[in-house]
Amino acid sequence: MSLGNVFDISGSGMNAQSIRLNTTASNLANAQSVSSSIDETYRARKPVFQHIQSQYIDRSLVPVDMDYDVGNGVEVAAIVEKDAPLEIRYEPTHPMADEEGYVYYPNVNVVEEMADMMSASRSFTVNVEVFNTAKTLMQKTLTMGK
Repeated sequence: MSLGNVFDISGSGMNAQSIRLNTTASNLANAQSVSSSIDETYRARKPVFQHIQSQYIDRSLVPVDMDYDVGNGVEVAAIVEKDAPLEIRYEPTHPMADEEGYVYYPNVNVVEEMADMMSASRSFTVNVEVFNTAKTLMQKTLTMGK
């Protein structure tokens, strides 16, 4: 792997964590939204990450019995809805209550979302640090001949 690949890998990591932060923000923004129907109720969303497979591996240098699965970063394969049950409350005086008096709240766990937000933020920061370190290494390599 060349040093130039580090920029692609850390860039894809920053992009993936940015999408993770956006979905977390969407979940938090809709945490208290209500609905009068199960079908119309917001459901928490989570990104599913997948590594980007390297297409430039020289397989002749890898032993036959070794599974050398080197990636070129990460991508968001999908954004899926959580399967957790919705919160159903009996609030007959609520303006969004259905004919039986029930109101449906999203399956967003605010504590879990905050932890996910902190993790995504830290992962984004680490990818920025990797990017900056690689940039510094390349700059020092270019000035070695002076």
